[in-house]
Amino acid sequence: MKIGSREFDTKNETYIMGILNVTPDSFSDGGKFHTLDAALYHVREMLEEGADIVDIGGESTRPGHKMITQEEEIERVVPVIEAVKSRFDIPVSVDTYKGKVAEAALKAGADLVNDIWGFKYDKTVAELTAKYGAACCLMHNRKEAVYDAFLTDLVKDMEECVRIAQEAGVADDKIMLDPGVGFAKTWEMNLEAIHHVDVLHQLGFPILLGTSRKSVIGIALDLPSDQRVEGTLATTVMGVMKGCSFVRVHDIKENKRAIQMIRAILNH
Repeated sequence: MKIGSREFDTKNETYIMGILNVTPDSFSDGGKFHTLDAALYHVREMLEEGADIVDIGGESTRPGHKMITQEEEIERVVPVIEAVKSRFDIPVSVDTYKGKVAEAALKAGADLVNDIWGFKYDKTVAELTAKYGAACCLMHNRKEAVYDAFLTDLVKDMEECVRIAQEAGVADDKIMLDPGVGFAKTWEMNLEAIHHVDVLHQLGFPILLGTSRKSVIGIALDLPSDQRVEGTLATTVMGVMKGCSFVRVHDIKENKRAIQMIRAILNH
Protein backbone atom coordinates (compact mmCIF):
# COMPACT_ATOMS: atom_id res chain seq x y z
CA MET A 1 0.00 0.00 0.00
CA LYS A 2 1.40 3.40 -0.97
CA ILE A 3 0.71 6.37 1.31
CA GLY A 4 2.31 9.56 0.11
CA SER A 5 5.71 8.61 -1.26
CA ARG A 6 6.15 5.60 1.03
CA GLU A 7 5.36 1.96 0.35
CA PHE A 8 3.91 -0.06 3.23
CA ASP A 9 4.26 -3.84 3.33
CA THR A 10 0.84 -4.48 4.84
CA LYS A 11 1.10 -8.26 4.47
CA ASN A 12 4.18 -8.70 6.68
CA GLU A 13 4.53 -5.64 8.92
CA THR A 14 2.61 -3.65 11.50
CA TYR A 15 3.18 0.09 11.25
CA ILE A 16 2.59 2.88 13.74
CA MET A 17 0.27 5.82 13.10
CA GLY A 18 1.20 8.43 15.69
CA ILE A 19 -1.58 10.63 17.06
CA LEU A 20 -1.22 14.42 16.96
CA ASN A 21 -4.26 16.17 18.41
CA VAL A 22 -4.13 19.90 17.71
CA THR A 23 -7.20 20.39 19.89
CA PRO A 24 -7.70 22.04 23.27
CA ASP A 25 -10.08 19.30 24.44
CA SER A 26 -8.87 15.86 23.33
CA PHE A 27 -9.71 13.14 25.87
CA SER A 28 -6.13 12.22 26.77
CA ASP A 29 -3.78 14.99 25.65
CA GLY A 30 -6.06 17.97 25.08
CA GLY A 31 -4.24 21.27 24.83
CA LYS A 32 -0.73 19.82 24.86
CA PHE A 33 0.03 20.25 21.16
CA HIS A 34 -2.33 22.91 19.83
CA THR A 35 0.40 25.49 19.20
CA LEU A 36 2.46 25.02 16.04
CA ASP A 37 5.80 24.84 17.87
CA ALA A 38 4.50 22.24 20.32
CA ALA A 39 2.97 20.22 17.48
CA LEU A 40 6.20 20.20 15.46
CA TYR A 41 8.28 19.27 18.50
CA HIS A 42 5.96 16.34 19.14
CA VAL A 43 6.14 15.19 15.50
CA ARG A 44 9.95 15.17 15.70
CA GLU A 45 9.70 13.20 18.94
CA MET A 46 7.30 10.66 17.38
CA LEU A 47 9.54 10.26 14.33
CA GLU A 48 12.58 9.60 16.52
CA GLU A 49 10.61 7.00 18.46
CA GLY A 50 9.53 5.17 15.29
CA ALA A 51 6.23 6.54 14.00
CA ASP A 52 5.50 5.67 10.35
CA ILE A 53 2.56 8.05 9.79
CA VAL A 54 1.38 11.13 11.67
CA ASP A 55 -2.38 11.51 12.10
CA ILE A 56 -3.41 15.14 12.65
CA GLY A 57 -6.80 15.89 14.16
CA GLY A 58 -8.41 19.26 14.79
CA GLU A 59 -11.66 18.19 16.44
CA SER A 60 -11.94 15.97 19.49
CA THR A 61 -14.10 12.90 18.87
CA ARG A 62 -14.24 11.75 22.47
CA PRO A 63 -17.70 10.83 23.83
CA GLY A 64 -19.70 14.01 24.39
CA HIS A 65 -17.34 16.15 22.32
CA LYS A 66 -18.40 19.54 21.01
CA MET A 67 -18.57 19.75 17.23
CA ILE A 68 -16.69 22.73 15.80
CA THR A 69 -17.16 24.55 12.50
CA GLN A 70 -15.28 23.39 9.42
CA GLU A 71 -13.56 26.78 9.26
CA GLU A 72 -12.22 26.41 12.80
CA GLU A 73 -11.06 22.87 12.10
CA ILE A 74 -9.28 24.03 8.94
CA GLU A 75 -7.55 26.83 10.89
CA ARG A 76 -6.27 24.23 13.35
CA VAL A 77 -5.03 21.51 11.00
CA VAL A 78 -3.88 23.15 7.76
CA PRO A 79 -0.90 25.14 9.16
CA VAL A 80 0.28 22.03 11.00
CA ILE A 81 -0.04 19.80 7.91
CA GLU A 82 1.88 22.33 5.81
CA ALA A 83 4.60 22.70 8.44
CA VAL A 84 4.99 18.94 8.95
CA LYS A 85 5.14 18.26 5.20
CA SER A 86 7.77 20.98 4.70
CA ARG A 87 9.98 19.84 7.58
CA PHE A 88 9.66 16.06 7.82
CA ASP A 89 9.71 13.13 5.42
CA ILE A 90 6.70 11.26 6.75
CA PRO A 91 3.21 10.53 5.39
CA VAL A 92 0.54 12.72 6.97
CA SER A 93 -3.02 11.68 7.72
CA VAL A 94 -5.86 14.08 8.48
CA ASP A 95 -8.44 12.91 10.98
CA THR A 96 -11.71 14.37 9.65
CA TYR A 97 -15.13 13.41 8.32
CA LYS A 98 -16.02 16.79 6.76
CA GLY A 99 -15.68 17.68 3.08
CA LYS A 100 -14.30 21.21 3.34
CA VAL A 101 -11.73 20.15 5.93
CA ALA A 102 -10.66 17.15 3.87
CA GLU A 103 -10.22 19.31 0.76
CA ALA A 104 -8.18 21.96 2.60
CA ALA A 105 -6.03 19.26 4.20
CA LEU A 106 -5.44 17.44 0.91
CA LYS A 107 -4.50 20.73 -0.78
CA ALA A 108 -2.07 21.33 2.11
CA GLY A 109 -0.39 18.00 1.40
CA ALA A 110 -2.20 15.37 3.48
CA ASP A 111 -1.60 11.86 2.12
CA LEU A 112 -4.41 10.00 3.86
CA VAL A 113 -7.94 10.81 5.06
CA ASN A 114 -8.86 9.10 8.34
CA ASP A 115 -12.67 9.27 8.48
CA ILE A 116 -14.40 8.17 11.71
CA TRP A 117 -17.66 7.81 9.76
CA GLY A 118 -16.18 5.70 6.96
CA PHE A 119 -17.32 8.20 4.29
CA LYS A 120 -20.97 7.92 5.47
CA TYR A 121 -21.24 11.35 7.11
CA ASP A 122 -20.20 13.40 4.06
CA LYS A 123 -19.78 11.47 0.82
CA THR A 124 -17.86 14.34 -0.80
CA VAL A 125 -14.94 13.20 1.39
CA ALA A 126 -14.78 10.00 -0.68
CA GLU A 127 -14.85 11.98 -3.93
CA LEU A 128 -12.08 14.29 -2.73
CA THR A 129 -9.95 11.35 -1.59
CA ALA A 130 -10.26 9.88 -5.09
CA LYS A 131 -9.63 13.24 -6.79
CA TYR A 132 -6.37 13.79 -4.91
CA GLY A 133 -5.27 10.14 -5.21
CA ALA A 134 -5.02 9.94 -1.42
CA ALA A 135 -5.27 6.88 0.78
CA CYS A 136 -8.07 6.50 3.31
CA CYS A 137 -8.85 4.80 6.59
CA LEU A 138 -12.52 3.91 6.83
CA MET A 139 -13.66 3.50 10.42
CA HIS A 140 -16.73 1.65 11.61
CA ASN A 141 -19.32 3.83 13.29
CA ARG A 142 -23.06 4.07 13.89
CA LYS A 143 -25.39 6.56 15.53
CA GLU A 144 -26.31 4.02 18.22
CA ALA A 145 -24.87 0.79 19.63
CA VAL A 146 -27.82 -1.29 18.40
CA TYR A 147 -27.03 -4.47 16.46
CA ASP A 148 -28.76 -7.69 15.43
CA ALA A 149 -25.54 -9.69 15.40
CA PHE A 150 -22.58 -7.50 16.30
CA LEU A 151 -19.70 -8.97 14.28
CA THR A 152 -21.90 -9.75 11.26
CA ASP A 153 -23.28 -6.20 11.30
CA LEU A 154 -19.78 -4.78 11.73
CA VAL A 155 -18.63 -6.50 8.54
CA LYS A 156 -21.77 -5.42 6.64
CA ASP A 157 -21.30 -1.80 7.72
CA MET A 158 -17.68 -1.91 6.60
CA GLU A 159 -18.75 -3.34 3.23
CA GLU A 160 -20.97 -0.30 2.78
CA CYS A 161 -18.06 2.04 3.55
CA VAL A 162 -15.90 0.25 0.98
CA ARG A 163 -18.70 0.50 -1.59
CA ILE A 164 -18.96 4.27 -1.07
CA ALA A 165 -15.18 4.58 -1.54
CA GLN A 166 -15.13 2.44 -4.67
CA GLU A 167 -18.10 4.19 -6.26
CA ALA A 168 -16.36 7.53 -5.70
CA GLY A 169 -13.29 6.20 -7.52
CA VAL A 170 -10.95 5.42 -4.64
CA ALA A 171 -8.60 2.61 -5.71
CA ASP A 172 -8.69 -0.60 -3.67
CA ASP A 173 -4.98 -0.31 -2.88
CA LYS A 174 -5.67 3.03 -1.16
CA ILE A 175 -8.15 1.66 1.40
CA MET A 176 -7.62 0.46 4.97
CA LEU A 177 -10.31 -0.45 7.52
CA ASP A 178 -10.67 0.34 11.22
CA PRO A 179 -13.17 -1.57 13.43
CA GLY A 180 -13.95 1.62 15.35
CA VAL A 181 -13.14 0.65 18.92
CA GLY A 182 -14.85 3.15 21.23
CA PHE A 183 -17.47 4.26 18.72
CA ALA A 184 -21.13 3.12 18.95
CA LYS A 185 -20.18 0.04 20.94
CA THR A 186 -20.68 -1.19 24.47
CA TRP A 187 -17.64 -2.17 26.54
CA GLU A 188 -18.26 -5.83 25.70
CA MET A 189 -18.57 -5.04 21.99
CA ASN A 190 -15.29 -3.13 22.09
CA LEU A 191 -13.56 -6.16 23.59
CA GLU A 192 -15.18 -8.35 20.93
CA ALA A 193 -14.09 -5.99 18.15
CA ILE A 194 -10.49 -6.24 19.34
CA HIS A 195 -10.60 -10.00 19.92
CA HIS A 196 -12.18 -10.69 16.53
CA VAL A 197 -10.70 -7.84 14.49
CA ASP A 198 -9.53 -10.47 11.99
CA VAL A 199 -13.14 -10.89 10.73
CA LEU A 200 -12.39 -7.81 8.62
CA HIS A 201 -9.75 -9.74 6.67
CA GLN A 202 -12.56 -11.28 4.59
CA LEU A 203 -13.02 -7.87 2.93
CA GLY A 204 -9.45 -7.97 1.63
CA PHE A 205 -8.06 -4.67 2.93
CA PRO A 206 -5.34 -3.78 5.46
CA ILE A 207 -6.64 -3.26 9.00
CA LEU A 208 -5.83 -0.43 11.40
CA LEU A 209 -6.50 -0.96 15.10
CA GLY A 210 -7.03 2.17 17.19
CA THR A 211 -7.38 1.53 20.92
CA SER A 212 -4.81 3.85 22.44
CA ARG A 213 -5.78 4.99 25.96
CA LYS A 214 -9.48 4.43 25.18
CA SER A 215 -12.24 3.76 27.71
CA VAL A 216 -12.31 0.04 26.88
CA ILE A 217 -8.88 -0.09 28.54
CA GLY A 218 -9.84 2.33 31.29
CA ILE A 219 -12.85 0.21 32.28
CA ALA A 220 -10.94 -3.08 32.11
CA LEU A 221 -8.10 -1.77 34.30
CA ASP A 222 -10.00 0.90 36.25
CA LEU A 223 -7.40 3.50 35.28
CA PRO A 224 -7.49 7.12 34.01
CA SER A 225 -6.45 7.93 30.44
CA ASP A 226 -2.86 8.85 31.35
CA GLN A 227 -2.23 5.40 32.89
CA ARG A 228 -3.33 3.12 30.06
CA VAL A 229 -0.03 2.44 28.27
CA GLU A 230 0.24 -1.20 29.36
CA GLY A 231 -3.38 -1.87 28.43
CA THR A 232 -2.78 -0.31 25.03
CA LEU A 233 0.31 -2.49 24.54
CA ALA A 234 -1.78 -5.61 25.18
CA THR A 235 -4.21 -4.59 22.44
CA THR A 236 -1.33 -3.78 20.07
CA VAL A 237 0.13 -7.26 20.57
CA MET A 238 -3.31 -8.73 19.95
CA GLY A 239 -3.55 -6.60 16.78
CA VAL A 240 -0.23 -7.90 15.46
CA MET A 241 -1.26 -11.50 16.18
CA LYS A 242 -4.56 -10.91 14.36
CA GLY A 243 -2.79 -9.53 11.28
CA CYS A 244 -3.39 -5.79 11.67
CA SER A 245 -1.16 -3.69 9.41
CA PHE A 246 -1.39 -0.48 11.43
CA VAL A 247 -1.96 0.62 15.02
CA ARG A 248 -2.92 4.19 15.89
CA VAL A 249 -1.30 5.15 19.19
CA HIS A 250 -0.13 7.98 21.45
CA ASP A 251 2.88 6.22 22.99
CA ILE A 252 5.16 5.47 20.04
CA LYS A 253 8.31 4.05 21.64
CA GLU A 254 6.52 1.55 23.87
CA ASN A 255 4.23 0.29 21.11
CA LYS A 256 7.13 0.06 18.64
CA ARG A 257 9.05 -2.16 21.06
CA ALA A 258 6.01 -4.36 21.69
CA ILE A 259 5.53 -4.81 17.93
CA GLN A 260 9.21 -5.65 17.41
CA MET A 261 9.10 -8.24 20.19
CA ILE A 262 5.93 -9.98 19.03
CA ARG A 263 7.22 -9.96 15.43
CA ALA A 264 10.48 -11.59 16.58
CA ILE A 265 8.46 -14.35 18.25
CA LEU A 266 6.03 -14.84 15.37
CA ASN A 267 8.80 -14.95 12.75
CA HIS A 268 10.60 -17.88 14.42
